[in-house]
Amino acid sequence: MAFATMADRDAIHNEMPWADRRLPVTTFALLSQTAAAHGARKAVSFSLLSDPDAFCETLTWSELQAKTAQAANLFRDLGIGEKDVVAFVLPNATETILTYLGGQVAGIVNPINPLLDAEQIGAILRETKAKVVVTLRAFPKTDVAQKTAEAVRLAPNVTTVLEVDLHRYLTGLKRLIVPLIRPKNPVAHNAKVLDFNAELAKRPTTLAFADSDRDRVAAYFHTGGTTGMPKVVQHRYSGIVYNAWLGARLLFTEQDVQICPLPLFHVFATIVSLGASLGSGAQVVFPTPQGYRGEGVFDNFWKLVAKHKVTFMITVPTAMSALMQRKVDADISSLRLAFCGSAPLPLELYKKFEAAAGVTICEGYGLTEATCLVSINPPDGEKRVGSIGMPFPYTDVKIVSAATGMECGVDEIGEICVASPGVFSGQTYTEADKNRDMFYNDHLRTGDLGRIDADGYLWITGRAKDLIIRGGHNIDPAEIEEAMAGHPAVAFAGAIGQPDAHAGEVPCVYVELVAGADVTDAALLDYAKEHIHERAAHPKHLEVLAELPKTAVGKIFKPDLRKRAITRIYNAALADVPAHVDSVMEDKRRGLVAQITADPHLADQIGTALGVYTIPWEIVKK
Repeated sequence: MAFATMADRDAIHNEMPWADRRLPVTTFALLSQTAAAHGARKAVSFSLLSDPDAFCETLTWSELQAKTAQAANLFRDLGIGEKDVVAFVLPNATETILTYLGGQVAGIVNPINPLLDAEQIGAILRETKAKVVVTLRAFPKTDVAQKTAEAVRLAPNVTTVLEVDLHRYLTGLKRLIVPLIRPKNPVAHNAKVLDFNAELAKRPTTLAFADSDRDRVAAYFHTGGTTGMPKVVQHRYSGIVYNAWLGARLLFTEQDVQICPLPLFHVFATIVSLGASLGSGAQVVFPTPQGYRGEGVFDNFWKLVAKHKVTFMITVPTAMSALMQRKVDADISSLRLAFCGSAPLPLELYKKFEAAAGVTICEGYGLTEATCLVSINPPDGEKRVGSIGMPFPYTDVKIVSAATGMECGVDEIGEICVASPGVFSGQTYTEADKNRDMFYNDHLRTGDLGRIDADGYLWITGRAKDLIIRGGHNIDPAEIEEAMAGHPAVAFAGAIGQPDAHAGEVPCVYVELVAGADVTDAALLDYAKEHIHERAAHPKHLEVLAELPKTAVGKIFKPDLRKRAITRIYNAALADVPAHVDSVMEDKRRGLVAQITADPHLADQIGTALGVYTIPWEIVKK
């Protein structure tokens, strides 16, 4: 039974208490249950290249169980107990899946974004006290191996590095060429370096030790912040199993095939997509190490859907936007649903994608701190575009007023707070001081502002945490501000996300100069690119103001900066329409709303011009 309304959701919830569902206690028990039921069916598929005719490695559920046991045995032999950490710094590959699963069977697995710089990776390795790191062997066109070697040098707690060689996925001439052009990777750390697959092959295919018999922390996921040391979130088996159960109960059967071109260091790919397959027996396809960012993936995407007879695609708005620039050039009649998350989906993009691909789009919401899933637009019910749907069964969402600390009424805006089997009450982060003020009673404070309408749909209206979300990637504005503050001509800097037709929003920074300073915008932008580590955080727009707006206590008042950016972006989009933004107002239900001066009969033209953005607008006067 799926759910189409809140009454349906409540009926599932009321069948029995969550604790009475007698679900597997551990990840390995969950995998073993699925392998017993669907052992000969395809489980996971990975291809190094995007060409539909390229080699694609597929494991059945029985094979995945056996290789996961080998990985867990390998990690246990390397000294990983239930409280020890196996980290991986890897792009997508079959070995990434095995490390993710085997790591949480033997101990605690810690996926790390390979796009982070070496210092940040090293800081995470020190924070988690990782003993084993799985990463790439040096390979052309990637510096993952070199960055990880430097990170391990900065984390002396690491005793073993296991290397994965992507060379094995190549065939023909490319297989012959790679050894000749393989880059060097001189190491300066003291960890032992071993070959992952060679060591894996030495281990038995059944678990050589007793699986955990209780719920425990099984994974550490770092948050998406790009400044300093990202926070590390603790995930228990129970939260991982809960997310897997949701996928099996509400979305998939063993007949389904997912395509997930998202990175396996992120909860959307691991906890949600792979987890849903672990629970249901559905096949999940991972195309190329870089997923959507892989060479040729967008050009070949519909052909890959046809090849694997995909029924369900995992996506984000930026990927949907890129796909709309390509013709649907294959038979994708198998495709039924697209699950979109990570960032708000513009209405115009929603309409175009549904029309072109002929699939139902379900927007959802989740966060690393809640293990992931919180809500979804019901697959079998009404989709309210712009909302993030209804809370899942056994998930309770409260909207809490920042002013009063009391629960808000219908359509009143407050902070979104969540309780579910995925929420680890009181111990969200590994660092104790990061857990202060994280909870409203037993509900996790998400830092997102929103409201719940009369029918139970949840709407996000802003972010209390002030993050910039670029295509689903979280950017901490503090990194941009701190970098700009290092310039001798800059007195103050305020970074925000400005509307963007492709990524939802992109970084924008406003600066106030010290008295008498003389510097150009171009020079400041060059400085930003040089001093901000991550490319995603580089400002797309920089503007010098005579004085930044500030509160009475001298804090930069970012709502005014956002209004300024919205006005600039929307007026540029309206350049060919006799209309302009008169002001940007705060609406209690919708957040910031652009007030457009125009004749009402121009509403369709304005909608076409602004439909690619997520900030609402309205015509207010002639």
